[in-house]
Amino acid sequence: MSQFSHLNQQGEANMVDVSAKDISAREATAHGFLYVSEAVIEAISESRIAKGDVFAVARVAGIQGAKRTSDLIPLCHPLALAKVDIQFTVEPAKRRIEARCMCKLSGQTGVEMEALTGVNIALLTLFDMCKALDPAMRIDGVCVLEKQGGKTGHWQRDKA
Repeated sequence: MSQFSHLNQQGEANMVDVSAKDISAREATAHGFLYVSEAVIEAISESRIAKGDVFAVARVAGIQGAKRTSDLIPLCHPLALAKVDIQFTVEPAKRRIEARCMCKLSGQTGVEMEALTGVNIALLTLFDMCKALDPAMRIDGVCVLEKQGGKTGHWQRDKA
């Protein structure tokens, strides 16, 4: 059972004790995609979404989601995030929108879950704001791209 850090010796779920870990600068970036219709791409580019500025709302939602990760995922530590950055890239030829979330702090545990939560909440918010135009949208490809800090150092998806 020791291969899973969230299981104790009896195989029961428990919160990992990070109190003995050194404080270090930690950063993680995750991304994901919302696949949409051409109509959604056009409406966004022409600012015709009835609910308003989709990227401004989704950015704030993603930041809020990253900050609330420990409220959503039971064994995550509450973290004092120093920075959350959400960026969007519209890719009309692929009929998708990329959301990218970077989280960082100085602490005793990583921020991968916060970056993943930020991306998912940002994408879900875009979905909510555009669903009247395209109920068939889909979210796909959410993953950690890179993380730095802590015992494992620097890790990148394309080099893994």
